[in-house]
Amino acid sequence: MKQKQITEAGIDIHNLFERKIEEEIKVFAPASVTNVSCGFDILGFAIEYPGDEVHLKITNEPGLRITKITGDDGRLPLTPEKNTAGLSLLALMNHLNFDKGIELELHKKMALGSGLGSSAASAVASVFAMNEILGNPLTKKELLQFALEGEKLTCGGTPHADNVAACLFGGFIIVRSVYPLDVINVDTPEDLYCTIVHPHIEINTADTRKILRKEIPLEDAVKQWGNVAGLITGLIKNDYDLIGRSLQDVIIEPIRSILIPGFNDVKVSAIKSGALGCSISGSGPSIFALSTSKSIAGEAGKAMQKVLGNIDIESDLYISKINPVGPKVLK
Repeated sequence: MKQKQITEAGIDIHNLFERKIEEEIKVFAPASVTNVSCGFDILGFAIEYPGDEVHLKITNEPGLRITKITGDDGRLPLTPEKNTAGLSLLALMNHLNFDKGIELELHKKMALGSGLGSSAASAVASVFAMNEILGNPLTKKELLQFALEGEKLTCGGTPHADNVAACLFGGFIIVRSVYPLDVINVDTPEDLYCTIVHPHIEINTADTRKILRKEIPLEDAVKQWGNVAGLITGLIKNDYDLIGRSLQDVIIEPIRSILIPGFNDVKVSAIKSGALGCSISGSGPSIFALSTSKSIAGEAGKAMQKVLGNIDIESDLYISKINPVGPKVLK
């Protein structure tokens, strides 16, 4: 292994791979809620569950091999270049001039196309696992660019960082800029809970982006900017009333909600149950609501599922606080 400078701080990884390191590692990376109503492509937060798991093993045979994928119904490719986890990991291996081999197992613990950052969780889990097993030569900020490589597969070559950043950093994040990458963590109230209902239908992210308007009235833009500012201020100040007033999307939700049967009734049911607000997670079909307690979050979830059940749509329910950690090593 040649000496190579790999970080902005100039960390020298000469002899990094010659010293004794762990041979294998298991990592969990969480799902994430993005857009958060008014913050299209710029707001997101990690949740506690569901998520994806990877099992990474270092071998002496050069190259990357994805040996197993579970939970995907056989839909995801084992070819690394065509897999979000694989593509992200290849970019990191190339950056590190890594001359050993890696075998990767990917265990999907959430549905594909759920609007909960499934592809992002896979990408984050893979690069986080490699960084951990090598003794953390890179910071999370430096890892972000490699996790984003995998997202290019799901969004037509122009990655958006909200899912990846929320999953990797944990907590509630703002993506101020993608080029250059600038991600900011925002403090949130300790007793804020999220309800997520995932209807058993699938919506393709690329398709949902195609139907969005290319131009929007200035009046709508001003309303949206006000809601983003209000939401962030409400989170920082623990002002639940302001959070509730700001969870309004006048640009994206009216269009994407057409693809989710019963969405308007689901939203009304959540708010009637005491939730602060309700909207679409990512590109859908998952729907999230924010509440001030676990009990309210649970009641909102029951009401939301009941609406879907009345139109013969099964769903999964998750109740979670905001996950401040992001990915973690599994013992």
